[in-house]
Amino acid sequence: MYSYALLEKGCYYLIQEKEEGPVGLIKVNMETDQCMYVSKYGDTTLIEWRKKTDAIFDILELLEEDKVRAWESIYNDNQGTYNYEEDEE
Repeated sequence: MYSYALLEKGCYYLIQEKEEGPVGLIKVNMETDQCMYVSKYGDTTLIEWRKKTDAIFDILELLEEDKVRAWESIYNDNQGTYNYEEDEE
């Protein structure tokens, strides 16, 4: 079991917060004495404060810069894509 205190500011990580939970991508934006301001990326971006003592089941990977750039390219391309069903009359 790990905690948010192990994560470094400015870095992207693939983590699993709960044993049976999904793998998620996060970035640590800022750190205070007791908390971390974290972005969680999925269908939308969730930005939240987490206590440094909050548990993380597994830290799978610290993403290298080339992986972050590749992911950003894919993520940003998909942000403008919406699948609307239009009724034809």
